[in-house]
Amino acid sequence: MKRNVRRVTSSTRYLTRGALIAALYVGLTYVSTVFGLSSGAIQFRISEALIILPIFMPEAIPGLFIGCILSNIVSGCVLWDIVFGSIATLIGAVGAYTLRDLPIKFKWAATLPNLISNMVIVPFVLMYAYGVEGGFWLLSLSVGIGEAVCGVIGGSALYYSVKDLRIFKI
Repeated sequence: MKRNVRRVTSSTRYLTRGALIAALYVGLTYVSTVFGLSSGAIQFRISEALIILPIFMPEAIPGLFIGCILSNIVSGCVLWDIVFGSIATLIGAVGAYTLRDLPIKFKWAATLPNLISNMVIVPFVLMYAYGVEGGFWLLSLSVGIGEAVCGVIGGSALYYSVKDLRIFKI
C-alpha cells in the first residue's frame, strides 16, 4: 500500500513564512500598543526589529508590509497612516533585502533603509493626517530615535542572535 505523501513546495514555504512574519509583526506591535508606544510622535514598535529578516529570506518583504498594514488597521490608525506608514516599512524591507550581501560585521546597516524611510515619511503623516505640531525636523528626530532603538539596535541584536540557526542559513 502506497502512501500519498505531498512535498512542501517552495511557494507554500514562501507563503507560510511570509504569513508567520506578518503575524509576528502584528503581535509585537500589539505589545507596543498596550504600552501606548506603537503610534504617535514617539514610537517604539518592538516589531521594527523584524526589519532585518529580509536579509535571510525574501518572503519577509511582503510579510513585513502586510504585517504593518494589519497592525496599523487594528491600532486604529487613519487611512493615510495605514497607506504611507506601511509603504515606509516596505521601502525599508526592500532596502534590507538589497543590502543582504554586506559583510557580517556590517549587517546592521541593512536596517538603515527602514530608519531613513520612516524618518522621512512618518513625520509628514503625523503632521498632515494627525495634526501633530512640532515641525518636520523635530518629528523626524523623535521617529528616528524610536526606529534607531527598535529597528537598528533591536534588528541588529536579532540578526546576531539568529544568524547561526539552521533555519536562517543564507
